[in-house]
Amino acid sequence: MEDRIAIVGLGYVGLPLAVEFGKKIETIGFDINSSRVEELKQGKDSTLEVKPEELIEAKKLSYTTSPDKIRSCNIYIVTVPTPIDKHKKPDLTPLKKSSETIGELLNPNDIVI
Repeated sequence: MEDRIAIVGLGYVGLPLAVEFGKKIETIGFDINSSRVEELKQGKDSTLEVKPEELIEAKKLSYTTSPDKIRSCNIYIVTVPTPIDKHKKPDLTPLKKSSETIGELLNPNDIVI
C-alpha cells in the first residue's frame, strides 16, 4: 500500500506541513472548521501562512471536514492547537478530541505522530 498522509489541524503548523507533503505524496488536510476548509479548497489562506502559488503547487493535497475521508490514510500527523490559559496551563481538549477521532479510524500498522 502506498502511504497516504492525513494532517489533522490546518493552522500555522498543519497547513504548511500539508502543503509540503502534498507536493510529493497523497495528503489530506483535515480540519473541523468548515469555513477554513472551504477557503483552502478555493486556493485561499486567510492566515497567510502559505502563498497562493504554494497551494497550487501541492497537487496531491485535498481538504476535508469529514473524518471518513481520512480513513484511507495510514499516517496521521496531529497539529491541533493547545492554547494556554492565564496560568500557562495548556488546554488539551483539541488534542484529546482529535485523538479520539483518529482512534476510531486506525488500522493495524498505522502511524500517528
